[in-house]
Amino acid sequence: MSQSLIDLVNISKSFDGELVLDDLNLSVKENEFVTLLGPSGCGKTTTLRIIGGFEKADTGKVIFEGQDISLLPPNKRQLNTVFQKYALFPHMNVAENVAFGLKIKNKPKPYIQDKIKYALKLVNMDGFENRTVDSLSGGQQQRIAIARAIVNEPRVLLLDEPLGALDLKLRQDMQYELIRMKKELGITFIYVTHDQEEALTMSDTIVVMNQGYIQQMGTPEQIYNEPENAFVADFIGESNILHGTMIQDELVEIFGARFACVDKGFGSNTPVDVVIRPEDIDLVAPEDGTLVGTCTHLIFKGVHYEMEVTTPDGFEWLVHSTDMCPVGKKVGIHVDPYDIQIMNKPASEDEEVVSYDA
Repeated sequence: MSQSLIDLVNISKSFDGELVLDDLNLSVKENEFVTLLGPSGCGKTTTLRIIGGFEKADTGKVIFEGQDISLLPPNKRQLNTVFQKYALFPHMNVAENVAFGLKIKNKPKPYIQDKIKYALKLVNMDGFENRTVDSLSGGQQQRIAIARAIVNEPRVLLLDEPLGALDLKLRQDMQYELIRMKKELGITFIYVTHDQEEALTMSDTIVVMNQGYIQQMGTPEQIYNEPENAFVADFIGESNILHGTMIQDELVEIFGARFACVDKGFGSNTPVDVVIRPEDIDLVAPEDGTLVGTCTHLIFKGVHYEMEVTTPDGFEWLVHSTDMCPVGKKVGIHVDPYDIQIMNKPASEDEEVVSYDA
């Protein structure tokens, strides 16, 4: 197992008396693509800025390869940052923008020219050396900002919602470009976003944050398929989140109906949260379902139909399927045992992170 490149140890940070990060601990391995994911105000950008040296933690340490760098200024750290607002210099052309950091370091001119060519080729912008910044599209400016960062050969590239200003198609194209660059450069990426699809597409590791805490950390598959709490399940993709009672191991009751599941260790007759993804619900004949409901809403989404099935308790089940169920039709709801995720209910009101419709 590879050693950590960066360790955040007991990091806390407040602004104007409001706690933004609360005793946060995080380890990042070398050559890993780590995404900090969460809603606005969850602390993800503050975490990135503390790693970069733009903010100082109230308590805790930033450790880089075993050395405490908490007091080092940004320009002394082996990392570079790409911001959502690209911060390019409008009075400089593309080549001058890319070369800015190298000139500050007094690198020789031939070295700088070689690095400019290499960086622009890497971001598919070769031949743009003499273009003005104002003549570039938003996507092109973003590529120049990345080129400016990577010419300095950082060990770590910090990216703070760099695709947020781009349209959907360009954002998707740039996601794949960043994955390619990361593999070619062999450096560590720490990426901030509130876009769940972006995180699932690009990351080796996703760190889901809320209210200054890490809610869950794992691979995209783990985060999506095995959420540890209702907040993660609700934030990553779409989910049906329900009140349930764990009758015994591998048996949960939802709205009076008993569903077989694969979870154990929750005790007997224990209140739990139940998560069922829309794509994991099978609509069957009413007599074959564990619950019976009526299709009350239907939208064609292209790759699937999105439906709502309302059961007698009033809960509206979100269902994704390639098979269309017309509005008004009575159907049965069936879910395979391994598609039902059981989670402990929050221990306190502070941990309540989702509201229920039912």
